[in-house]
Amino acid sequence: MDEWKKWRPETLAVQAGYVPGNGEARVLPLYQSTTFKYNDAQSVADLFDLKTNGFFYSRLANPTVAAFEEKIAALEGGVAAVATSSGQAANAMAIMNLAQAGDHVVAASSLYGGTVSLFSNTLKKSGISFTFISPEASEAEIAAAIRPETRAIFAEVLANPALIVLDIERFAAAAHRHGLPLIVDNTFPTPVLCNPFRFGADIVTHSTTKYIDGHASSLGGIVVEKGGFDWGCGRFPGLTEPDESYHGVVYTRDFPACPYSVKLRAQLIRDFGVPQAPFNAYLSNMGCETLHLRMERHSANALALAEFLKRHPKVGWVNYPGLADSPQRDLCQKYLPKGASGVLCFGVRGGKAAGEVVMNSLRLAAIVVHVADVRTCVLHPASMTHRQLSEAEQIAAGVSPDLIRVSVGIEHIDDIVADFDQALNRVG
Repeated sequence: MDEWKKWRPETLAVQAGYVPGNGEARVLPLYQSTTFKYNDAQSVADLFDLKTNGFFYSRLANPTVAAFEEKIAALEGGVAAVATSSGQAANAMAIMNLAQAGDHVVAASSLYGGTVSLFSNTLKKSGISFTFISPEASEAEIAAAIRPETRAIFAEVLANPALIVLDIERFAAAAHRHGLPLIVDNTFPTPVLCNPFRFGADIVTHSTTKYIDGHASSLGGIVVEKGGFDWGCGRFPGLTEPDESYHGVVYTRDFPACPYSVKLRAQLIRDFGVPQAPFNAYLSNMGCETLHLRMERHSANALALAEFLKRHPKVGWVNYPGLADSPQRDLCQKYLPKGASGVLCFGVRGGKAAGEVVMNSLRLAAIVVHVADVRTCVLHPASMTHRQLSEAEQIAAGVSPDLIRVSVGIEHIDDIVADFDQALNRVG
């Protein structure tokens, strides 16, 4: 809808994606159906041949999922989006849509541990190689990592859990100078706090399981295409040469507005079978309606807790980009002016053992293997989310042995602070 281009993020979060007709449901309906009826064979044939838009099997497209995809595309300012079964699936599909055996990708080292494992193990076994570089690398250092067979540069806008703010413009400039797309994971900031497309990114991914859903109730991921990238530079034959699995369709020729998204859905979602479930899309769409309100509270609470922890005598260090003295402060103000999201990290004086005392003493905050929902929670990445990485890989990802990651919820800040205070005071 043309109106969506005029609306602000707060309005898009509520209104975009679904427009009911006269007498239809005001709230996005849940189409909990795997299949859809047609009156003639040609209609289905045209859908299979990508000649018309529509729904015939929910592994490829579903009305509830499609509405959610449109909402996130509108929030990010992209031309199209494809929802996946998880954030891991989103990142895997984003890479595999461009790279195949023998190809190469440059990636920032400060990634979520599961993403590092996906890249350095699973996709490596598929023949796609990765070079990991510092998220603070200069443009020259980025360029030095690029090879003739490189197909993309990948990074997180706000690294999990290192909380390094990516200089999107620098990475985009290096990528574009070599005819490559920049793919960024925008899970922690969400489109409410940062729009990477405005700074040069070409593809955005999310684990919608996190803040977009916001309630730890549904797994999901999404890949958003900005539109306008020149795929015809010779590096991406999958987009510019005939796809025999679809009767010779050429994505850049036949779908010039969003070739990347059409290929991702028609090839990878179809073949790997990793669409987002309709019920999960329904829940995530509902959660997204309050995204702008929650991100404001998450950011405010995280900043207040970070400032409290910095003053506490039992705390050795605190990492939160929104702090006035954070080394990430300038980049944070540039890319995250509305808030630095709800995740912070800190270390307790006394190391890992003292940190365990704190984690075991918390009452409001829970120890969970999750992040970015309405409830405050904590996690020890070195022994949990990043335990599959070597110590060197953990350090490269910004994970020190004493690091405690806090996902600050939307409870009253006084109660959150009181909980951490009593837990810290139990350290001898």
